[in-house]
Amino acid sequence: MNGIIVADKPAGWTSHDAVAKVKRTLGAKKVGHLGTLDPLATGVLPLVINNATPFARLLEGGTKVYEAVMTLGVETDTYDAAGKTVSSMDASMLKEADVRAALAGFVGAIMQVPPMYSAIKRGGVPLYKLARAGRSVEREAREVTISALEVTGFSPPAAGFKVWCSKGTYVRSICHDAGQVLGCGASLAGLRRVGSGVFSIDESVDPRLQAEALMARFIPLEEALRRAGAGAGQGQTERMSAAGR
Repeated sequence: MNGIIVADKPAGWTSHDAVAKVKRTLGAKKVGHLGTLDPLATGVLPLVINNATPFARLLEGGTKVYEAVMTLGVETDTYDAAGKTVSSMDASMLKEADVRAALAGFVGAIMQVPPMYSAIKRGGVPLYKLARAGRSVEREAREVTISALEVTGFSPPAAGFKVWCSKGTYVRSICHDAGQVLGCGASLAGLRRVGSGVFSIDESVDPRLQAEALMARFIPLEEALRRAGAGAGQGQTERMSAAGR
């Protein structure tokens, strides 16, 4: 049993919660995940099972696709609805065209500063732990690529958008930075990942289901590698599969 199960992570769960649940349900020796999702977020969380885990780096690339909703006029310390409000103002004067113009400025290769409440480490310590201790440190901007971004709904103070982006992009930061451009502040209200590289929401399964339902959506390692064009040699894959038997 070496392969991938695309979990549809429930809201409120950490990525580790999904890993632990599926590992227990399947009685698997090893389970890992490709690309962390915040507890607030739902959607595509590919899980690598048993001897698929060494291939994680080969399988986690590709464009990530998110459906998001941001709240205009509300800024929080975490950049999302889970945090404490640090500023608020009336954003009713904004038009959909204003939001479209602000978001359009983030398309392409951009430098993005990660939020303090993130798992990025400084001196071996995750930034979110420093933030919880009341500390704020300088974060280096990192280059990410936004391939496309479109507004999908506008009903102030909510604005929906869909984004196609590279690994490592913080959609929370897009909301926060858009709020700065608009001059009213903004934060992420909801997030759903509908695509992660070669894996999509259409093939996902609720990780809370029983083993039979999980295995009905099981993707063998060889199939996942073929999709990703990883080019792992057949002999290597066979050896890894044999080792997991």
